[in-house]
Amino acid sequence: MSAKMRRAAVATAATAMAVSLAACGSAKESGDKAEASASDKKGPITVGLLLPENQTARYEKFDKPLIEKKVSELTDGTGKVVYANAKQDATLQNQQADTMVTNKVDVLVVDAVDSKAIASSVKKAKEAGIPVVAYDRLAEGPIDAYTSFDNEEVGRVQGKALLEALGDKAKSGQIVMMNGAVTDPNAALFKKGAHSELDGKVNIGKEYDTKEWKPENANANMEGAISAIGKDKIIGVYSANDSMAGGIITALKGAGFSTLPPVTGQDAELAGVQRIVTGEQFMSVYKSYPQEAAVAAEMAVALAKGEKLDSIAKSTVDSPTTKGVPSVLVPVVSLTKDNINDTVIKEGIYTVGEICTDKYKAGCDAIGLK
Repeated sequence: MSAKMRRAAVATAATAMAVSLAACGSAKESGDKAEASASDKKGPITVGLLLPENQTARYEKFDKPLIEKKVSELTDGTGKVVYANAKQDATLQNQQADTMVTNKVDVLVVDAVDSKAIASSVKKAKEAGIPVVAYDRLAEGPIDAYTSFDNEEVGRVQGKALLEALGDKAKSGQIVMMNGAVTDPNAALFKKGAHSELDGKVNIGKEYDTKEWKPENANANMEGAISAIGKDKIIGVYSANDSMAGGIITALKGAGFSTLPPVTGQDAELAGVQRIVTGEQFMSVYKSYPQEAAVAAEMAVALAKGEKLDSIAKSTVDSPTTKGVPSVLVPVVSLTKDNINDTVIKEGIYTVGEICTDKYKAGCDAIGLK
């Protein structure tokens, strides 16, 4: 593991943002069952880690190695992580989960491709006495714990940033909203948060739910929006994440925009940060993957040992199927050219050298990034 990743792995000191308490219900009951079955656990712990896709850079670059490192730290080097990536295929992810259940992992950490589709595999895990941590997305089924970011706040942060970029021209034209995939419950929360800031303050010309979060689908949607609205009337674009922002910006350039309208993003991907440096993208949302990964690992190891989560999760959330799920929500930060140093560089996510390659050196120099 690189020195950069080791630095990122220790950046876990931020205080987790609490969520409203909900009445304890089936989550506690299922958790008690899992604790009872895990209480006799002897020997090394095996964590099954299921991540949803590999197009977004974060999962392979950050989440996987950070969780692996934290599990190792918490188990004095004896614990191991068995990993599978679903490549945006919900059916494949269910098969991967079922295989891990058959192979008797001690706990599952699942970032669901489709929050509803994964429920059957979560149920199989619970029936086998294997606790399940929903990671990053609130999976359905009898999950034992959940950690993510405050996803409505992500949308609010994006909406506020877009309004800031538009200033007094917010109603001088139309914006395009490029939301995420309908199979991802987080996408609905991002959308809800963004609308809470934007509604009534901008004119929304076109709005899309982007299949599978794919940048090529966002690109096609944006091309359609430009044709429908007219190039001269588009003044801004709400993009739910950075990879889609890349596809959107390609479409804008292809349509001949002399000056690009402000485009939002999320995930602080390297390409997104570099576009922010050059001014092609206005902002992203930085989410502390080291903190989220650390919490997930702590939950997983505790559940595998049959321990309660009281010292880790101080709050609960309700999923559509399960009440009172012990939860930790991690705060988010609006990332612009003004705070790159204080976010992704400070937490060791990227070095200045990684961001400021020859292509971006002039942009870095202009904002004092050295």
